[in-house]
Amino acid sequence: MRAADADLLFVPGLGNSGPDHWQTRWQARLSTGRRVEQRDWERPLVSDWARAIADAVKASTRPVILIGHSLGVPAIAHAAAGFGSDKVRGAFLVAPPSEVNLSAVEGVDPAFAPFPRAPLPFPSLLIASRNDLFADYAASEELSYDWGSQFIDAGEVGHINAESGHGPWPEGLMRLATFLAKL
Repeated sequence: MRAADADLLFVPGLGNSGPDHWQTRWQARLSTGRRVEQRDWERPLVSDWARAIADAVKASTRPVILIGHSLGVPAIAHAAAGFGSDKVRGAFLVAPPSEVNLSAVEGVDPAFAPFPRAPLPFPSLLIASRNDLFADYAASEELSYDWGSQFIDAGEVGHINAESGHGPWPEGLMRLATFLAKL
């Protein structure tokens, strides 16, 4: 599959992805990309976020690829049961937070955790860092096994966001292209 043949739905995490974040840069660069907008980026409710993702999938006219970062990753997992179609062809999941770390973040709906553990109903790839301040590497790896995701060890690269030096993140874009080619 080529990016031009799919609706690329970007699902940012807490606070949205700023102008220097790789999600924002990719969205601007990829003509079929659009952001799943959330009602409240600072005080997320899992039911609202999952519904926004499911609504965006249902509104898509082409096959869907979900591209999640941080809190957007478990939001995708929570939403997966509500898609009601086979529109989603895959999910590219980057730097999910750990349930333990997430529970300590003020303003985040505690219902985000525990994360769903059933296999995702579409192919997925999960990329995790060994020194992400918001995640535990072993927990990310376990999550990938539970979801049936291909697991990628990104090394010691922080939270894989603009603050950790991943503005345009060309390596990630190459990984996305490889993932799409296999769908």
